[in-house]
Amino acid sequence: MPSPIGTGSTFVDYDAALTALYPQEAAAVASAKPKRRQEYANVRMCARRAMSELGVPSAPVLSGARGEPLWPDGIVGSLTHCPGFRAAAVGRSSAFVGLGIDAEPDLPLAENLLEFISLPQEQARVHALTQSSPGVCWDRLLFSAKETVFKIWFPLAKRELDFGEADIRIDPDSGTFSARLLVLGPTADGERIEGFNGRWLSRQGILLTAIALRRTTGQ
Repeated sequence: MPSPIGTGSTFVDYDAALTALYPQEAAAVASAKPKRRQEYANVRMCARRAMSELGVPSAPVLSGARGEPLWPDGIVGSLTHCPGFRAAAVGRSSAFVGLGIDAEPDLPLAENLLEFISLPQEQARVHALTQSSPGVCWDRLLFSAKETVFKIWFPLAKRELDFGEADIRIDPDSGTFSARLLVLGPTADGERIEGFNGRWLSRQGILLTAIALRRTTGQ
C-alpha cells in the first residue's frame, strides 16, 4: 500500500482479541459461531493496529448492511480475512477516496465457480496465465481482485457491483491489475470513476490484492 496508509495483519488468531472488543462490537457477534467471532475480533485487532500506525485513536469498527466496515469520521479503510490470515488498511479521507484489500488462500476455485464470477474474456486470460505461469492460482487471484474492486466500489456507489460489471486484467510480471468498469461509476472530487488500478502479491500460501484511490487528480 502507498504512504500514508496504516496497516495491520496477523497469521495467528489471539484469544485476547475477543476480550479487547468494544461492547458494541461484542454485541454484534454475540450469537455468532466461535470461528466467526475469532475472525471478527482478530481482524478488528488488525484495524486497531492500522489506526494506531496512522496516528488515529482507537475506536469501534462496526459493520454496515452489506458487511462493510464503518470507520470513524475522516477515515477510509478495508478489512479482510481468510483461513490463516487477517488484515486491515486505513487512510485519511483527506488523502484517499477509498481503499480496498482482499486475501484468499492460493488454491484453485471450486469447479465451475470461475464461470460464475468472471467474463468470457477474463476466463480466457486466466486459462492463458495458468498455462504460461502455473505457480499462481490465477482463478483465485481474479476472484480476489473482484472482491477488492467491490470493497472500494460499494462505499462510493452505495449499490452492488455484479461480478460481470468490471473487466479485470492481471499483469503477471509487474504484480499489478486493472479493473475497467462496465457500468456507470461513482464520482469522486467531481470526476467520474471509470476503473481502478491495484497491486497483487502471492506469498506464504496467501494471495493479496489491494487498491488505493488517492484524492490527487489523475491517480
